[in-house]
Amino acid sequence: MSFSSILRDLADYLAYEAEEGDREIEIAPDVLKSLGTAARRPPAAPPAARTLQTIADEVAACRKCPLHAGRTRTVPGQGSAHPEILFVGEGPGAEEDRQGVAFVGRAGQLLTRMIEAMGFSREQVFIANVVKCRPPGNRTPLPEEMAACLPYLREQIALLKPNVIVTLGATAIKGLLHTDTGITRLRGKWVSFEGVDVMPTFHPAYLLRYPKFKKEAWDDLQAVLRRLGREPPPVDRKRRAR
Repeated sequence: MSFSSILRDLADYLAYEAEEGDREIEIAPDVLKSLGTAARRPPAAPPAARTLQTIADEVAACRKCPLHAGRTRTVPGQGSAHPEILFVGEGPGAEEDRQGVAFVGRAGQLLTRMIEAMGFSREQVFIANVVKCRPPGNRTPLPEEMAACLPYLREQIALLKPNVIVTLGATAIKGLLHTDTGITRLRGKWVSFEGVDVMPTFHPAYLLRYPKFKKEAWDDLQAVLRRLGREPPPVDRKRRAR
C-alpha cells in the first residue's frame, strides 16, 4: 500500500470519528511505526516506457517457441517510427535471417519497387512479419508459433499507430486476424485490426511466381493510397512495380 493511500484512509477515518463527536483518538504504536516507514520509503519508479527498441531487444532474447533454436538473427522489423503504412509479411527467409532485416531477398526487392511505386521509400513505411524468426526451410509458421510471436507485433502496431496495415499473403492475414479464409477471397477487401484499416494483398514471393496477379496487387495498393487521401502515382511509376 502506498503512503498516499494510507493517508487517505487515515483522513477518512478521522473525519468519521469527528462526525461521531470524538476529539481524541488513540493510535497504536505499530500503526505509527508503519506510517513512519511508509513516509521514508522512496516512491516506486514508474514503469519504463515501451519503445520499438525495447521490443526488438525482447525479440532478440525470446525463447517462446522452437523457432529460436534455428535462427541466426531475429528480424523484428524496421522503418519509420510514425508510418502511414505498416506492411506485414509471413516470416524471415534465409537472407533476412542472415541480415536481421525484413524483406531483403528477391521478394523484398519486389516489395521495395511496390512501395516506391506508391510514392514512398522503405524508410517512410514500416516493414515487419508475423513471426520474427525464420521457420526451418522457409516453411509456413505453425499456429502456435504465430500465437507466441503475435504479442510483439501487436505492441509494435500500438506504438507505430499506422493509418493502414497491408498484409502480404495468406499467412500474414491469418496470423493477424485468425481467419481461415483464403487470400484470393480476402484480397482487395478492407478489414480491421484493433481499429486500424487492413488491406490484404498477395505476397511479393507469390507475385514472382505468378506475375499475372501483379495487376490485382497494384489495384489493392491504389486502394490504400485512396484511403490515405493520396493520388495514385503516374503510370510510369506503376510500371516500375511490375
